[in-house]
Amino acid sequence: MPRKVTILGAGLVGSLLSIILRKKGYEVDLYERRPDMRKAVMGAGRSINLAMSARGWKALELAGLREDLEAIAIPMYGRYLHLADGSHTTQAYSKNNEAIYSVSRGELNKRLMTLAEQQGVNIHFEHRCAKTDVAKNILHFQLPDGTEKVVEADLLFGADGAFSALRNGYTHMDRVNSSQQYLEYGYKELNIPPDAAGNMKMDKNYLHIWPRGNYMMIALPNIDNTFTCTLFMPFAGKNSFEKLTNEAEVNAFFSDRFADAKDLMPTLIEDFFTNPTASLVTTMIFPWHYKDKSALIGDAAHAIVPFYGQGMNAGFEDCTILAGLLEKHGEDWDLILKTYEKKRKPNGDAVGRLALLNFVEMRDKVADPVFLERKKIEKELGKKYPDQFVSIYEMVSFSHIPYDTAISCIQAQDYLLGNIMDEGDFFENLGKDSFAAKLDNWIHDYHNAVQQLDFGNEA
Repeated sequence: MPRKVTILGAGLVGSLLSIILRKKGYEVDLYERRPDMRKAVMGAGRSINLAMSARGWKALELAGLREDLEAIAIPMYGRYLHLADGSHTTQAYSKNNEAIYSVSRGELNKRLMTLAEQQGVNIHFEHRCAKTDVAKNILHFQLPDGTEKVVEADLLFGADGAFSALRNGYTHMDRVNSSQQYLEYGYKELNIPPDAAGNMKMDKNYLHIWPRGNYMMIALPNIDNTFTCTLFMPFAGKNSFEKLTNEAEVNAFFSDRFADAKDLMPTLIEDFFTNPTASLVTTMIFPWHYKDKSALIGDAAHAIVPFYGQGMNAGFEDCTILAGLLEKHGEDWDLILKTYEKKRKPNGDAVGRLALLNFVEMRDKVADPVFLERKKIEKELGKKYPDQFVSIYEMVSFSHIPYDTAISCIQAQDYLLGNIMDEGDFFENLGKDSFAAKLDNWIHDYHNAVQQLDFGNEA
């Protein structure tokens, strides 16, 4: 007899997990602190469009939603860089013209909730979990009328985000290590509407970036022909949110730093002063599970900053891994949760580090000609040595290679690319026999250096 499952959080990961478990015959109750977003009027301000990649699509296949979501997903084949001097350039994500996909967080969440209910999941909205007793699996909910509801769970999953009630319960137990690290940066959502004819004002098949050193803006396309823009800046100091306190300061700043974007943003002032400035946090915790009773998943286990577009993808991959373990080990939840933690904890830590590294790349390095040249060389190496070299970005976004493996390759790739670029113009050198011999040796050494790592698909 399958155990009864309780899930905290009806966001993306909680809703997906509920569908997967329900399809395997489990009775599932899903508790969400917010009202039903399908009925409420959703305001802008804290969305950050999702960038769906290989790991996310695989999980949606398990839920039977891939085909449905592909209809509202917009492929982005690379970065479109809006440089400070007014020029622009593009940078492909993949040697094989692969894309990541812009998807509306709200639309995806609504569809997952609806599918969950269609599968027989019971969703309880406006249930805020105020306290958890981890040892007893008892949950204390606050209801809108001020009353308390107590629920005793059999098998419990915390999918309730970076500030998870279950995660908080874990932190009060013995021998639990946890941390949260805020960036000194915040983000604010802005908007680029369609033109007068209803068309997009920029190329829709790119992720647009305005890199400016210690701050940046990005824009992702939507199916209504708008772009959701996100400004990332320090909270304080030079070029910061604290310096933009009135309409004149915002207009002057955007005219000077983002002139091409400002011309496309008729509601800039309204958006800037209406939408909140939100914070960015990375969280880590260990352990991720308690006996055979409960476990953390998604952001509750590994909240990360959004700069690799992997937060949702990593959380969805957690679900894929759990589904595979359930298939393999049946009802042995003690073994399932131990193995889940062992497999996913190193990768949760790794994707958090990758996201922080990519922040530096997006806001600063992508405007550096040397860095852009390196990216071109990476693509060529991938074509020339497809069985020996895959760039870090392609490992993360277009494969199921463990995140921990990808981050372990960074030093070796830096060494390889450093040797190649020290020789001068790579594309001119390709025609020289002496360079070709060196290149073969460097690739051989690189391949040997990383060969002991696990490049197998985790999911």
